[in-house]
Amino acid sequence: MNYTLLNPEIHKKIILALLILAGTGCSGVKEEKEETQGQIDRKALVQRHNVVVEEADTLASLSVGNGKFAFTTDITGLQTFPETYQNGIPLGTQSEWGWDSFKDTTGYKFEESLKAYDQYGRKVTYAVQRSSEPGRNRDAANWFRKNPHRLQLGNLGFEIYKEDGSMIAVEDVKDIRQELDLWAGEIRSSFTVEGEKVEVRTDAHPEEDIIGVEVTSALIKEGRLKIRLRFPYPTGEWTDVGVNRQNTGRHKTELAVSEADRAEIIHTLDTMSYAVKMQWKEKGMAEQKEPHYFVVTPDKGSDTFSMTCLFASQGNKEVSLPSFAEVQSASTDGWESFWNSGGAIDFSECTDPRAAELERRVVLSQYLTRIQCAGNAPPQETGLTHNSWFGKPHLEMHWWHGVHFPLWGRPELLEKSMDWYTKVSRKAGKIAERQGFEGVRWQKMTDIYGNECPSSIGSVLIWQQPHYITFAELLYRADPDKKTLEKYKELVYATADFMASFAHYDKDKKRYMLGPVVIPAQERFKAEETFNPTYELAYWRWGLETAQEWKERLGEERSAQWDDVLRKLSPLPVQDGVYLATESATDSYTNPKYKTDHPSVFGTYGMLPETSGLDKEIMRNTFDLIWKDWVWEDTWGWDFPMTAMTAARLGLPEKAVDALFMDIPTNTYLPNGHNYQDKRLRLYLPGNGGILTAVAMMCAGWDGSEGENPGFPKDGTWDVRWEGLARMP
Repeated sequence: MNYTLLNPEIHKKIILALLILAGTGCSGVKEEKEETQGQIDRKALVQRHNVVVEEADTLASLSVGNGKFAFTTDITGLQTFPETYQNGIPLGTQSEWGWDSFKDTTGYKFEESLKAYDQYGRKVTYAVQRSSEPGRNRDAANWFRKNPHRLQLGNLGFEIYKEDGSMIAVEDVKDIRQELDLWAGEIRSSFTVEGEKVEVRTDAHPEEDIIGVEVTSALIKEGRLKIRLRFPYPTGEWTDVGVNRQNTGRHKTELAVSEADRAEIIHTLDTMSYAVKMQWKEKGMAEQKEPHYFVVTPDKGSDTFSMTCLFASQGNKEVSLPSFAEVQSASTDGWESFWNSGGAIDFSECTDPRAAELERRVVLSQYLTRIQCAGNAPPQETGLTHNSWFGKPHLEMHWWHGVHFPLWGRPELLEKSMDWYTKVSRKAGKIAERQGFEGVRWQKMTDIYGNECPSSIGSVLIWQQPHYITFAELLYRADPDKKTLEKYKELVYATADFMASFAHYDKDKKRYMLGPVVIPAQERFKAEETFNPTYELAYWRWGLETAQEWKERLGEERSAQWDDVLRKLSPLPVQDGVYLATESATDSYTNPKYKTDHPSVFGTYGMLPETSGLDKEIMRNTFDLIWKDWVWEDTWGWDFPMTAMTAARLGLPEKAVDALFMDIPTNTYLPNGHNYQDKRLRLYLPGNGGILTAVAMMCAGWDGSEGENPGFPKDGTWDVRWEGLARMP
């Protein structure tokens, strides 16, 4: 099926309407004052951005979830048309624990994916793909890239029959009105089939992997509406949207329980077995229709049928099922608590015509990151909707997924995933040990178990390394207590130990070097030739200095090794009055290839605060050059918030806002709030996290910033009200 938008005009209409809806009552910039919580009508703020869908749009799918489990629906409120939506926002059911591996009939060893690079005069091994080298090493690398893979746990949808006995297609669904009530976390769907109305409510439990659904329709009494549950087999491909009906003999499903008010199905794959429990209030009966295909038929005595469905890992099968009403109530309470906690930003008094759209992106991004990125482990870039990169998290992206939580006064949502780093730190330590470095080298592309994943680029990235220090520092700023320092210090120190040992002292240059072998955040450079990328140099300095601050806060002696690296670390590379992407790329701004992908030099003074040796005038020159000459069409969703952050720190608030609204395809935000990239990546959560980080910083400022809303223009059009935000370092 080729990528299609069932109604492409809907996006234009929605965006146009939002852009012309400017708030009123702003006559100038407010006097500087301390923002205090309680000024904003949060419910009104949130609910004016409820998502309303009135046509079958494959990019307008809506989701419910709790941060570690998510369920995405089509216009029916369930997953009735997964094949129709597979090339839009897919109808996924995913969890943190749902991982499987195919059976290895060849006996691959991870060591077979390793390739030795000459680094600092010695052989250092990295796990790489070797895509251009056919043979067992390439095959082994590909095996470990796709195994384990995240599962699509099941497809829960309707079977609705027309009067002639045939099952409906998406074209038969009429009079559509679907609304995501953000304040309650509930999807309310209404539609007709041959004139008969169907009303559906869909909720997710705030703690358990449970979906609650209530459907009301005369079609139930006519026996024309049923609920089906189908189990796909994993594709093992880069993406998995849960529609693979092939390979029926490679997995097993069993209807273990079938009673008048409940059913239980066991799904067994190669290395994973889990249960799906269903319970309903009214009478009904579950039966198997085909292999991996089950149908719940409601009793005809009522026109309402409500049920709950639990996806339970092996260690969680004993969870009892609440009723739909209980799930609905828990969802409402949980979301009210979320929206009433932490930060809020109100743009309704702004007169800039872009303000309403920015507010929409901010509100919807809070919802999406809460249900997709707030679990007990770093998320994948497509969250819990569908696989990208085989469902595996990329730890360099965890900055964009998680930093905004403490800035928005919700540090506990970032803290949840910090225990995962502790669990996988032994494996991170083994990577460093194998390569001859100290401390822990944090994985780049990984899985729920912390395994290293072969990648020709990912294995030689280093900018994920200081992230742990960033997270720990933000959590300390949120709770500046000795307990916080004690909780995270061991891995803060181990992270810094690797950073110091990775920096190589060049006796001829009399300074420490980063690389080769290294690829910067701008993934356009050859690992064997690249050294001293600008952003990574600044991040190394900030990370080591911050780790030393942790030593001092705890009354410990500073690390002599870290101080030696700090004193002798290479300066940021400059040429012709601008910062180069890397010291090794003197053609950073003349080679067309190097003017694409992430303009990561902006991270030097945007994601990061001012570090020792940074020259703001040179940074301003660099900003101006990149702003003018970069190939912005070849960038990613988080590049625009990063650019805004750099502009804000440089005192260019007009450019900060302009960056957030660059008319570039990868800066598209769909009606459901998802950051669209291209046909391959229809949703991209780092863009959503980036919006939240940048806007929080533009409002609350950063260490050393002055005045109110320092990242917004002072021309009277941006009277932004906010509360509950924290400053950026």
